[in-house]
Amino acid sequence: MKLSLANRASEIYVPDGAPPEAALARTTHLGIGAHPDDLEFMALHGILACYGRADAWFAGVTCTDGGGSARTGPYADYSDEQMKAVRQREQRTAAAIGQYGALLQLGYTSREAKDARDGRLEADLAAILAAARPRVVYTHNPADKHATHVAVMCRALAALRRLPDDQLPEAVYGCESWRGLDWLPDARKTLLDCTGRENLHAALMGVYDSQISGGKRYDLAVSGRLRANATLLESHAADRATALLFAMDLTPLVRDRKRDPAEYVLGLIDEFKAQVREALAQAGA
Repeated sequence: MKLSLANRASEIYVPDGAPPEAALARTTHLGIGAHPDDLEFMALHGILACYGRADAWFAGVTCTDGGGSARTGPYADYSDEQMKAVRQREQRTAAAIGQYGALLQLGYTSREAKDARDGRLEADLAAILAAARPRVVYTHNPADKHATHVAVMCRALAALRRLPDDQLPEAVYGCESWRGLDWLPDARKTLLDCTGRENLHAALMGVYDSQISGGKRYDLAVSGRLRANATLLESHAADRATALLFAMDLTPLVRDRKRDPAEYVLGLIDEFKAQVREALAQAGA
């Protein structure tokens, strides 16, 4: 199908040169992130699952232009327009390194993405999902503390709920980013094993020099979180993986279109609270 996007600033990049529609149609795993670099930090599981394969393809969607990012060091004097150009170029480089089937940079500002009355981003995501028909979708989790991440998750959820039942993904994951998901009860954690190809992950993160040299060591932070998740998941068993990403299963919110996302997350928080209360009671508190 012919893909039409609302924002004139949007672009579609296909690293292997396939026609955009064909590139999207082969998608099996789709990541929907807020900013340039979110895909590599949040949807690594999907990137690794598809890397080097002809029967599985990762496609990434970056919703905002990255113009408002913090900057120091060599990027301290960059204007928003210069920073947007750098970050979008870095995102294309990551797509080439990761052998993405397609990369769509939609070019919205964070303010536009957070405006629930502006229906363009939701409409774009719905069109992309209909064209790609992925089996697995990765996006931000509803308990993230970054407002733009939560907004993008909401737009993605609304777009997914537009799909007919026979086009719904098999799984939708809300992944860690600006807030970890260690607090989720273990039975509610979706464990996304990212073990192996540490060199590839380092290369994917390392292209974001505007962020790393600009004052944010996301590369060290994300690698540390993955390792910590793997080691600290269980106290009485040897590590089963060396890198784990925790995710919240959002599939129930997609399949039940009337289910309230806030109540869903608050229910998980209540489970966590009950576990803490029980542990303290058993310890004699």
